[in-house]
Amino acid sequence: MQMPIPNATILARKAAIYARLAAVLPADALITDPAETRAYECDALSAYRCAPLAAVLPRSTEEVAAVLRICHEEGVPVVPRGSGTSLAGGALPTADCVILGVGRMNGVLETDYDNRFIRVQSGRTNLSVTGAVESDGFFYAPDPSSQLACAIAGNIAMNSGGAHCLKYGVTTNNLLGVTMVLMTGEVVELGGPWMDAGGLDLLGVVCGSEGQLGVVTEATLRILPKPEGARPVLVGFDSNEVAGACVSDIIKAGILPVAIEFMDRPCIRATEAFAKAGYPDCEALLIIEVEGSQAEIAEQLARIKTIALTHNPVEFREAEDEDQAKRIWLGRKSAFGAMGQINDYMCLDGTIPVTSLPYVLRRIGEMSVQFGLDVGNVFHAGDGNMHPLILYDANKPGDLELCEAFGAEVLKLCVEVGGCLTGEHGVGIEKRDLMKVQFAPQDLEAQLRVKDVFDPKWLLNPAKVFPLDVTASRRAG
Repeated sequence: MQMPIPNATILARKAAIYARLAAVLPADALITDPAETRAYECDALSAYRCAPLAAVLPRSTEEVAAVLRICHEEGVPVVPRGSGTSLAGGALPTADCVILGVGRMNGVLETDYDNRFIRVQSGRTNLSVTGAVESDGFFYAPDPSSQLACAIAGNIAMNSGGAHCLKYGVTTNNLLGVTMVLMTGEVVELGGPWMDAGGLDLLGVVCGSEGQLGVVTEATLRILPKPEGARPVLVGFDSNEVAGACVSDIIKAGILPVAIEFMDRPCIRATEAFAKAGYPDCEALLIIEVEGSQAEIAEQLARIKTIALTHNPVEFREAEDEDQAKRIWLGRKSAFGAMGQINDYMCLDGTIPVTSLPYVLRRIGEMSVQFGLDVGNVFHAGDGNMHPLILYDANKPGDLELCEAFGAEVLKLCVEVGGCLTGEHGVGIEKRDLMKVQFAPQDLEAQLRVKDVFDPKWLLNPAKVFPLDVTASRRAG
């Protein structure tokens, strides 16, 4: 039987760790007061909370390297954190860990319009990347709904997308290179301001690795010239399934809009009460945006309208000016906040083949009745990246567990129809125990071996991504 460690020993160890960290950081970059570390006890998956041992807020790659080196030597787990907007518990601390927040690392390091890239520190927010180049006619394409707040570090960790990823791709399609610090404190450079680097595609491994392999401190991102013009249309339908079938037909016709967004009645009603965007009273609606020259826009919208009319829409509304375009997007951009005013919710992130949309939407409706919990659907329909919002009461005993069970069945359904567990939110803690549903043992083993190479002591972002039994055996080994 293992004897408990005396409190005096624990306190002495904490004091020693704090002292070492304080020696390499400015005074305002180390937070140890329990009242202040509570600010880092959760991310946007707020159903789960745990205050960390400490939080550090470095301002440079060198400070990050010093922190990781100390934590590696002391055997202290580290949880990297961008802006804390993860919906999958990706930045949830453990009680013995140090939170490493990159929010103060938010500078623009280099801009090159001839070669169409920008190099930034990883704590810079997504929207502010476009803000740095838009006056010169450029933009950064990935646009998560949280783009006003979310950090590039988190976008890289989760391979985030957004409404316009149908045409422009997700983070991995717009990421050229990174500066990353390994758990040992070693600084490595992957990729760079060119199309493809030679050798192994380690950049592709890092993007979407959820902080398991290293801490990204700088990123080289692809920037694009602004399109000549863009125009959205709003299409309302009598059922979710019909709206899903319309999406499938548009994609099958070879049309590539810049975005196709879906909202169902619960979300429509919530956003109307919240944002008053002027949406029609219908069961489901699509927001479809195309871009290009005026002639290209007109040709694409004519084809989309022809397809939509075959599904008997209750309304087809084309934006005639910039104000109308903003109002069409207003409700979609407000949807998550609007739903949060109704109740607590858990936002899922399964991805499915577009052709399966009608079936999956119907099954989610049936599951809602089965579990007795309401669900709102708002998602990136063009690439099948679904975001069912399951409503529950956090103050009602058993409701959270019921919500989790409902969510697990939805994600299993996504895998069953040929999709996957996550499109852009990541696995985090939310989906870690479902990894065995999607991946065979040998597939998981391949992922674990990559983790072993980058982080042999398994100190980076503990208890995430992989099932807990797998993590426990790896750390023990």
